[in-house]
Amino acid sequence: MIASGALLNVIHFHYQAKRSRNVKARQSGFTLVEIAIVLVIIGLLMGGVLKGQELINSAKVKNLAQDFRTVPLYIYGYQDKFRTLPGDDVRATAHVCAAGATSCTTLGDGDGRIDGAWDAATGTPQPESVLFWQHVRLANLASGPTQMTDPNFLPLNADGGRIGVQAGGAGAPLDVRGSHAMCSGGILGKYVIQLDTALDDGDPETGSMRAGTGSGATLTAVSSTNPLDEATAYAVCLGF
Repeated sequence: MIASGALLNVIHFHYQAKRSRNVKARQSGFTLVEIAIVLVIIGLLMGGVLKGQELINSAKVKNLAQDFRTVPLYIYGYQDKFRTLPGDDVRATAHVCAAGATSCTTLGDGDGRIDGAWDAATGTPQPESVLFWQHVRLANLASGPTQMTDPNFLPLNADGGRIGVQAGGAGAPLDVRGSHAMCSGGILGKYVIQLDTALDDGDPETGSMRAGTGSGATLTAVSSTNPLDEATAYAVCLGF
């Protein structure tokens, strides 16, 4: 009897241990309701991330578009004030230097064009497309450094690409039409269509605004043989 009782106790102990393990196993799992709640939370988080990225992209495009709206105003404002083009101003010293100053800038050649490539670097002699920025800043039409030795002298867009202006007509980048061409480089393809839609006809191959790869006036235009790619950086030019 004692042996039988001990055996029953052992059987009962193992039964209780197994039952306890089964209960714990059931308690450690997720119910369908719990899984559904987790999936909903993940969906909301993903939606928030995507919406946030969309807002960031939209803000960047607006910033890029503002550059194209603002830079032509510098030209019109300078012309209205001094009856000449910034960068090309043959009397720039008299127009923009402080009274009594012998010199604060370099003169343009006064031929009615902003010579030099839109993305030209500072150098000697200074291209008029670079002098442009010094003239409009000294005239208090634009903000930014007036000394060309300043590392931040040459302006950049929201994507870190160069912004610049040059003469239009023959030799204009991407064959944009107009007296002047303003270009902004390093713009990812995913922003190009949005930018063109906001400012032109929505097609980077046609109209007043066009896109291309490369640099300076030797850009290769977006076309059927050079299709737009979202991950590629482009120069976008506007003729005006």
